[in-house]
Amino acid sequence: MAVIGAILGDIAGSQYEFNRPKDLNYHNCELFTDKCVFTDDTVMTLAAKLAVRNHIPFADSYREFGDKYPHAGYGGKFRMWLRYDNAEAYGSYGNGSAMRCSYIGEHFNSEKEVEEWAVKSAECTHNHPEGMKGAVVTAKCIYMARTGASKEDILNYAVYQYPSDSYKYGADRKLEDYRDVYQWSESCQGSVPAAIRCFIESEDYVSFLRNVFSLPCDTDTLCAIGGGIAEEYYKGTGLDADALLKKYLDDTLYGIVNV
Repeated sequence: MAVIGAILGDIAGSQYEFNRPKDLNYHNCELFTDKCVFTDDTVMTLAAKLAVRNHIPFADSYREFGDKYPHAGYGGKFRMWLRYDNAEAYGSYGNGSAMRCSYIGEHFNSEKEVEEWAVKSAECTHNHPEGMKGAVVTAKCIYMARTGASKEDILNYAVYQYPSDSYKYGADRKLEDYRDVYQWSESCQGSVPAAIRCFIESEDYVSFLRNVFSLPCDTDTLCAIGGGIAEEYYKGTGLDADALLKKYLDDTLYGIVNV
């Protein structure tokens, strides 16, 4: 389930979002510690899931969960949007649209549906073209991984969407290059191709997480974005996912994961 991959990625990455040591031994560091928590990435991932399952507007579900979990770490503009029922989309291209769409790639059974619903999940807040694109590319990569696409297929799609001649962090750049030049970014265009590259150069779900840890990045969100792709591609995380979910989620969120 891509949702599980995204949520465990969020939890693992939360410990390094703003305080990643420069000398972090990402090859051997603990993935889950007492510094880990679920963040807004998890909350909004599950809000998006219930919006789809319960046939309610994404905006209503996001606000409902925002009210239930007001201190999950939302960005400033999104936090303001949550406060007003009639607030309109605010032209964001932040990576929030990409981190919350894993259920769409997991649930729908055609590329057309995945793309349409990814846009719907994004546009009530992230209606900038790059904001909607980040959600579409993430959900589409998850769908491709789930339905048997090769890494080469996924990479070719990602490079077409994020080529280096148009984007600072193109998906065609090798991870070794990213490690030399990457700077912390909360935008879709600074996060989605980097997360995909971390998946492309991984061998399993755990090595994907470590690839993200190797970058000075918005760690929880890149782990959430690529975590859904990695989980679907590798057909699991190789971790005791249920035990970790029970440990770090409350009963409400844990219950939604398993709906």
